Amino acid sequence: MKYIWKYLKNYPMPLAVIVLSVVINSLSIVGMPTMLARMIDNAIIPGELNRMWPYIGLMAGFVLLGFIGRAIRMYMTSKVVNSMVMDLRNASYGKMMHLSHHEFQEMGVPSLTTRITTDAFILLQFTEMLLRQGLMAPIMIGMSLSLIATIAPELGWRIAPAVPIMIILVVAIALISKPMSERQQKLLDSINRIMRESITGLRVIRAFNREQFWNKRFESVNQPYRQTSTNLQKLMALTPAIFSLILNLTIIALIWFGANMIDMGTLQVGDLVAFIEYVFHALFSLMVFAGVFMMYPRASVSAGRLQEVEDEIISVQEPENPVKNVPHEGKLEFRHVDFMYPDATEPVLQDISFVTRPGETTAFIGSTGSGKSTIVKLIPRFYDVSSGEILLNGVNIKDYELNDLRSRIGFTPQKALLFKGRISDNLRYGKFDAEMEDMLRATNISQAKEFIGRLPEHFETDLAEGGSNLSGGQKQRLSIARSIIEDREIYIFDDSFSALDYKTDAKVRAALHEQTKDASTIIVAQRVGTIMQADQIIVLDQGKISAIGTHQELLKKSDIYYDIASSQLSEEELNIESE
Repeated sequence: MKYIWKYLKNYPMPLAVIVLSVVINSLSIVGMPTMLARMIDNAIIPGELNRMWPYIGLMAGFVLLGFIGRAIRMYMTSKVVNSMVMDLRNASYGKMMHLSHHEFQEMGVPSLTTRITTDAFILLQFTEMLLRQGLMAPIMIGMSLSLIATIAPELGWRIAPAVPIMIILVVAIALISKPMSERQQKLLDSINRIMRESITGLRVIRAFNREQFWNKRFESVNQPYRQTSTNLQKLMALTPAIFSLILNLTIIALIWFGANMIDMGTLQVGDLVAFIEYVFHALFSLMVFAGVFMMYPRASVSAGRLQEVEDEIISVQEPENPVKNVPHEGKLEFRHVDFMYPDATEPVLQDISFVTRPGETTAFIGSTGSGKSTIVKLIPRFYDVSSGEILLNGVNIKDYELNDLRSRIGFTPQKALLFKGRISDNLRYGKFDAEMEDMLRATNISQAKEFIGRLPEHFETDLAEGGSNLSGGQKQRLSIARSIIEDREIYIFDDSFSALDYKTDAKVRAALHEQTKDASTIIVAQRVGTIMQADQIIVLDQGKISAIGTHQELLKKSDIYYDIASSQLSEEELNIESE
């Protein structure tokens, strides 16, 4: 409730209107039985039928009043609840956008997806039920009980045991349902994870004929989710049946005892009818309130999961006193940098030290898992170093505002990710106000201009989700164009040429040389041909720097580099390079 109230309190006036409409609706409902009782009493007295008309008029007034109150309550509740859920989704999504890579890996993308969709919807259902019925129930219970005590208190005591029975039942069901709700949401996370993996890797699954395996894997999670959901729904479905039984037995008892009191002359027929109505309203309102209370454990689980997102401590924090107006030079320096992933037992990088200056190209090469991509992810602070420091223009990157730091870097990731939308929209991720001239220049450098020109809508061509309607090389060229569309101090290419053929690779690198001549360029590559012309090549081995030098120098002094080069270059090329 605390989490829900955090957002509901932003709408004080609509909430006040809802409360007022609930009171009006309640008054109209409890007023009806009294009018009905007077009508019945007058109807059974000969010659007194004309006295019924004022009561009929009052009943019509109560009906109209109830209609107005109910309409206002429904309208305002829908407006407030949907606005509240929009706010909490915006807050959760905004927090997710600031989570570091570590938090995403820790919480899991499928779980985050479930929280912002399913969990938020559960809170919408609970809050709507709370405002529409939960607020009205205690008011109706209070009014009905007070009128019961006024009409026939001795008859009220006879049906009093029904109340604690219902309360005990509600509490017991709530205690049982909470762990079931927690299990249900966790299983839904697993379903989302498997769905995401299977859709993303559908081509691989089909290529290896693993459809049956994935069907069984999905069923292994879907079956327990079905069982848990069924048990939870059975529990919830059982409650109204038991409550209805208690309610009907109570009314039967009331008719029995009330008939005896009428026979003895201590109770009028109209009062008995009104009494039954008030008992019905009291117990029915208690049943409605019980429904809200039983839904609370599930809503509490969902609220806790969303609150967990909002309370998540971000590992990559903004500095308290960020530096301002640092000159745009592009000198980058690593000083004895160590890095270890959270919960890992061994560091990924150890004692990494190097300097790259404006106009220079620094390249990283090494075996798979040597830490090449990890190094470049530290520069824009996707992760923070475990020890040591990284300096940009002589200032520790932790002292920059994240927006300032990342605006100085043109980053082309290892996986070319494009978003659904037009090609021009994707290019504007690199420069928000990019004009056509900027796009033509960037795509000309990345060698994407040619294939874009063959598309029917050119730069206005729509891309599918993830750019799936383009080839790997086309996506990679657009990804490069996006990162160079605006001038930056540092350009990072994390194995961004792997999907290009050798001819296109050479053209792109030649065109990039002019674009990046005043900036620092960092390249991660597997191909020796991609980095041969770099000013310095850093050879990594198991997270450590094995050797630094030019291509010619490393051929002579680094066995690791020579082995990599000899596996890709001919003997003639190696001999020419080493001379």
